Amino acid sequence: MFAMLMLVVPVMANGPDSLFYKANEEYNKEMYADAAEDYLKVIAAGYESGTLYYNLGNAYFKLDDIPSAILYYEKAKKLNPYDEDLDFNLNVAKMKVLDKIEPLPELFFKTWWRDLVNLFRADSWTEISLALFVLFFVLLSLYLLSGFTRIRKLSFYTGLIVLVMSVFTFVLASQKFTMEKNLKEAIVFAPTITVKSSPNENSVDLFVIHEGSKVQVIDKVGEWYKIRIANGSIGWLPLETVKAI
Repeated sequence: MFAMLMLVVPVMANGPDSLFYKANEEYNKEMYADAAEDYLKVIAAGYESGTLYYNLGNAYFKLDDIPSAILYYEKAKKLNPYDEDLDFNLNVAKMKVLDKIEPLPELFFKTWWRDLVNLFRADSWTEISLALFVLFFVLLSLYLLSGFTRIRKLSFYTGLIVLVMSVFTFVLASQKFTMEKNLKEAIVFAPTITVKSSPNENSVDLFVIHEGSKVQVIDKVGEWYKIRIANGSIGWLPLETVKAI
């Protein structure tokens, strides 16, 4: 299982190159703590990539720091949502989490729509929409300027299809942007923490969760987060017990 934790080397800007490759060498020499430290320095310098987060997650996994491994795998997944190696490693890490939270059942069309929206990032959907819109104007020009009836018909109907696709992908871009802006998730770092009914230590205990669990942050009051877990349960946790993805 550990052998399938793979390290991928990207091409990055000249600034952090040497430090990044130094971290890769340290990882390959099983100097995982040193590798993690150097990956963090690259991130602190203002660089990010799915591969960088993925490699850092691998280093933390080797150090048996499961919450940190899951945190950086999840960060990597936001940038590379369909990386199979990443999915495998993330699932392996999740197997080490004590909490086995069953998600709420979901209607198939909601699952289909969410998967479609998550196919690309918001900026990628926007680029696709703009490219289709430009193509629509090219086809419109052909329709207006061509002297051939067959070309005019073909460009007209094709243009209508392209226009609909452009609007549809714009809707997907808008939906993805809203999701990226509003969906805030975090990983629990406290070994064991009791979720409270309100943002107060003296409030009622609701349930217990453990390090490595992922929560959705839905509100913030003072030094407390209101969170929701996959099964729909809601409560409050102190800010210092979680780290944002």
